Amino acid sequence: MGLDRVTLTHFRNHRATRLDGSARFNLLVGENGAGKTNVLEALSLLAPGRGLRRAALSEIPDKHGDGSFSVSAELTGAVTLGTGVRPERVGRRIVQVNGAEAPAVRLGEWLSVGWLTPAMDRLFAEGAGARRRYLDRLVLALEPGHARTAAKLESALRERNRLLAEPAEPDPQWLEAIEGQLAEAGATVAQSRIRLIERLAGALAALPEAPFARPALAYHPGGPVVADELSAALAASRRRDRAAQRTLVGPHRDELLVTMAGKDQPAADCSTGEQKAMLIAITLAHAGLLDPDRPGVLLLDEVAAHLDPVRREALFERLREGTAQVWLTGTELAPFEAITGEAATWRVSEGLAERI
Repeated sequence: MGLDRVTLTHFRNHRATRLDGSARFNLLVGENGAGKTNVLEALSLLAPGRGLRRAALSEIPDKHGDGSFSVSAELTGAVTLGTGVRPERVGRRIVQVNGAEAPAVRLGEWLSVGWLTPAMDRLFAEGAGARRRYLDRLVLALEPGHARTAAKLESALRERNRLLAEPAEPDPQWLEAIEGQLAEAGATVAQSRIRLIERLAGALAALPEAPFARPALAYHPGGPVVADELSAALAASRRRDRAAQRTLVGPHRDELLVTMAGKDQPAADCSTGEQKAMLIAITLAHAGLLDPDRPGVLLLDEVAAHLDPVRREALFERLREGTAQVWLTGTELAPFEAITGEAATWRVSEGLAERI
């Protein structure tokens, strides 16, 4: 079991919504704009990061409130997770574990959260940064410490770029110290990404050829993946980086390469349907890698409606085989007929959720 007793307060169009009695499958049905995806977004904020919409904190609160919002949920074992902002500090996100404030990165120690949304259909056409964020989210679901290491990498990278952009020549010793931090965190991040891709490749290879297109994954590093080698590469690149006023080597330049197996065609050149099928295949393979001893939650926004009956049944069957709790949205119940008997279902309308 994953989350239960989910409470949303002043979260987008949900002024006060509570979802009790969750199950392995959880369905949110209602018209477009009713607030179904808002519930999934709220659940995605119970993980480190900016959630499935990557929204600024100021975009989230109910417009009729005081600028604050909150999300809370209970985990199996009577652990309560919460996040939100307070009216006196609307720009600062608060995270709580059992009522005590904690860093956001600690959320990953309690819960693995993954999602698939219609906006992700553009993943293969967007820039490499979007695929790196996607890759890191997949890593985080398996390695909770990844959030802390990635934060260290970002901090060191920002500091090095700041030094490179200054008019005066940076202090070599200070620059060397920052590069050491960047190299240590960067190598750890890169190696975590490599491990994930290797594990995913093995899981994907074990899946049947149909009904979902099978993707082949490859990792293209933006620099050395060993700390000492990355530190040396950063030192050697100082003159070039200073001219560019940014760091041109390192894991912030990594790329996730995806091709459609069998056709040997880059995902960006595949049809929209093929891209969607590959994303579903990656999502299902990743869900199969989750640690059964750490609760996992999978958020699937409007996935079933765009699949034919054969693929829908295959999707549900593979989700049954996994360990994650699943939350799905749709405009009607018909596409979920195969699981309605085992699902907890709510009808969402104008920010209100009614159990049906």
